[in-house]
Amino acid sequence: MSITYSETWDLESIFAGGSESSALRRQLEELEQALPSLKKYIESLEPTVSVKTWHDVVQTLQRLGSLHAEARSFLDCLISQNVNDEKAKVLSGKLTQIGADYEATITALESKATQVSEETWHQMMATPELNRISFALNEMRQRALEKLAPKQEELVGDLSVDGYHAWWEMYGTIVGRMQIPFEEGGVTKPLSVGQLSNKLVSPEREVRQRAFEKWEEAWRKESDLCAVTINHLSGYRLQLYKHRQWENVLKEPLDVNRMEEQTLQTMWQVIAKNKHRLLPYMERKAKLLGLDKLSWHDVQAPLPGNKQTVPYTEAAQFIIEQFHQFNPDMAAFARMAFEKGWIEAEDRPGKRPGGFMTEFPVSGESRIFMTFSGTPNCVSTLAHELGHAYHTHVMKDLPLFAQQYAMNVAETASTFAEVIVIDAAIKQAASKAEKIALLADKIQSSIAFLMDIHSRFLFETRFYEARKQGPLSRDRLCELMVEAQKEGFAEALAEYHPHFWASKLHFYATDVPFYNFPYTFGYLFSAGIYNRALQEGAGFASKYVNLLRDTASMTVEDLAKHHLGIDLTQPDFWQNAVDLLMVDVDEFLALTQV
Repeated sequence: MSITYSETWDLESIFAGGSESSALRRQLEELEQALPSLKKYIESLEPTVSVKTWHDVVQTLQRLGSLHAEARSFLDCLISQNVNDEKAKVLSGKLTQIGADYEATITALESKATQVSEETWHQMMATPELNRISFALNEMRQRALEKLAPKQEELVGDLSVDGYHAWWEMYGTIVGRMQIPFEEGGVTKPLSVGQLSNKLVSPEREVRQRAFEKWEEAWRKESDLCAVTINHLSGYRLQLYKHRQWENVLKEPLDVNRMEEQTLQTMWQVIAKNKHRLLPYMERKAKLLGLDKLSWHDVQAPLPGNKQTVPYTEAAQFIIEQFHQFNPDMAAFARMAFEKGWIEAEDRPGKRPGGFMTEFPVSGESRIFMTFSGTPNCVSTLAHELGHAYHTHVMKDLPLFAQQYAMNVAETASTFAEVIVIDAAIKQAASKAEKIALLADKIQSSIAFLMDIHSRFLFETRFYEARKQGPLSRDRLCELMVEAQKEGFAEALAEYHPHFWASKLHFYATDVPFYNFPYTFGYLFSAGIYNRALQEGAGFASKYVNLLRDTASMTVEDLAKHHLGIDLTQPDFWQNAVDLLMVDVDEFLALTQV
């Protein structure tokens, strides 16, 4: 009996009626009323309140946090599946204000935690009621000691809605209105940013070249608005850091990702030391494409040889089979996600570009968004997002505060799942040409995370340092971008992307500062874990699940030490991970040698 999986997701089981859902509106109304009330109650508490009172307050806050996250995920899904859903956008704006109320309530709890004596606090954290979330509560207490006074932090949150976060929305407005004329087959059509970006990875070099020229031209026209936006967004952030007396611009992203700066710097040092090992691959790829040297728009271009496309259901079954080789539970989860319609994969107009996974903590479910076109890259993306979803699945029985893992470890689980699938595809390749093309796709990830992401990190670090002296012109932003790209790509490209700072939405994100290095961390951390899985075999699956379950309850250094027995502040782990990746480069060079 043949199986066919739906390519559209089911959102009705979360909130029936979409942006017209009465249940959703009732939930937003409950949050609007309950959060200010809870905040006021927390502020009235004496420092000597009982453990039971603390437990009740924290339980209530976690419940409201789950309701907020459920609504946020749902509205993000609605807007992603239909970028013209204006009602969902209005509700999303309302939820942003509710989010400020939630953060104000968290701030009140953080402040109250600092009033509890050290001895009493440690006694409370050891009790059965609070021990499971003690890591998160200790984080809150420490954050409060490093922030402004509670009333000032509440003001920051309120002003951020129409200040800080508004600049992120400004960027979205710029992107949403862009229509870029592009000629194909003698006909010129206006393309959206997402549509033109797909042309940048066309198999045809002439199409990529023209698309890149149009891309640069379009962002150059918008660069004055983008420069104003990124300057004000970063200026807001820097002023807040100054008032909090945070001298290091990396403090917040490192805290958010629960990692030490020494770990970050060690990782980049190992990458810089080994980057030259990717250059022979780039030189060989240029030769296979008939070029003297790769340009920016050639880096992610597909190689000739793998023209096959895979139907969605066939891709789903392949992923399930490969997951089963590692862990039957992981395969069972993936099958359930396909069967229950948790994935939006249909290729149709009106959807936003890109892909993501989002969790629904109240329902205990997740949803995956992407546009599936049957390419090997699409199969990898599907496996990647299922890795994210499995991560949340194995943690769903934990309290909310013990589920909130950071971006760097989130990317670990997704990349691990992706590698399981792509390695199987390489082993099962039907021809030498297909194997070469699949290997190239896999190595592209190393180029992306060890070179491209490094250039973004270098740009953003230098931009923030320069921004302390005042706003930067769009020309200076372009200069900084090209300088960072040349260093990030080890001077390997013939042409760079000066307006990348304008085109990349990650530079404008206000939910996660420095939206770059966590990707590289997750990529290399997962490579190290994958290497351990290969060494230990089937018995590693349960260790892996235990590691995932602890990702919101430990620093990454403690996580690695506890579950893998390694020290992330030292270069050995990172070097071993890079060495594993370079095996693919060696194989590619051997297969393509003339």
